[in-house]
Amino acid sequence: MSNVDLTLKACLEIDGASAAALVDYESGMSLGQVGGGTLDLDVAAAGNTDVVKAKLRTMERLGLQEGIEDILITLGTQIHMIRMIQGSNGQGLFLYLVLNRHQANLALARRQLTTLERQLDV
Repeated sequence: MSNVDLTLKACLEIDGASAAALVDYESGMSLGQVGGGTLDLDVAAAGNTDVVKAKLRTMERLGLQEGIEDILITLGTQIHMIRMIQGSNGQGLFLYLVLNRHQANLALARRQLTTLERQLDV
């Protein structure tokens, strides 16, 4: 089993997690995914790629010389987390995590996802 598969399976062990994917934001393609149920993770990967690209364009226009660590999207019953891969071997990638808003601890989930991102070897 690859490091990507192990990382994605570990993502589902985060309290409240229901889906996770590793996404290439240049192409919008998912490189791996777990969970999801009725949520189409291919559609989510492509849509969240648009979110990342829009934020990067905005930061460039503002002259911000910083990188994105993560993006949180809070819905009525879910939290969607986009964690940019910071390592040089993961340029252009992000981890996408879907959490049940009523079961998850956001601070702990962010910490756990950060740890998993750092351990990911792509």
